[in-house]
Amino acid sequence: MKYMMIMRATDEGYASMADADFGKMLEIVGRYNEELIRAGVLVAAEGLADADEGVVVDHSAEPPIVTDGPYGETKELFGGFYILNVASKEEAVEWARRSPLTGPGFKTEIRRVTTIDEFPQDNEWVRKERAWRESTGQL
Repeated sequence: MKYMMIMRATDEGYASMADADFGKMLEIVGRYNEELIRAGVLVAAEGLADADEGVVVDHSAEPPIVTDGPYGETKELFGGFYILNVASKEEAVEWARRSPLTGPGFKTEIRRVTTIDEFPQDNEWVRKERAWRESTGQL
């Protein structure tokens, strides 16, 4: 099963990292990533650029409203993610507990990634997506 670990932090969490040695931080995260790779569970991992560079497309109006970051009432920002292929949610939780990004203001949300097999296979759009996934080697 695939699980996404969503790395989140509050302003307090980001502030605590402001003076951190970037090279040391890369080493710490790199060692964690190496553990994931050696265990054969890492599918993908990416960090995100600063929220100041992002935008929000709000679909509650017509036409949708586009707002530049940073965002007004943000309590926690999504800073990056890991996709793990593990046997269970409990195993994903164990990997999240080992994350080097810890301290006040840091959280990891874990969500199962659904598979195409969970959707109605007689649906035209599901069949098209399955064909695309097969043609690109994803299935």
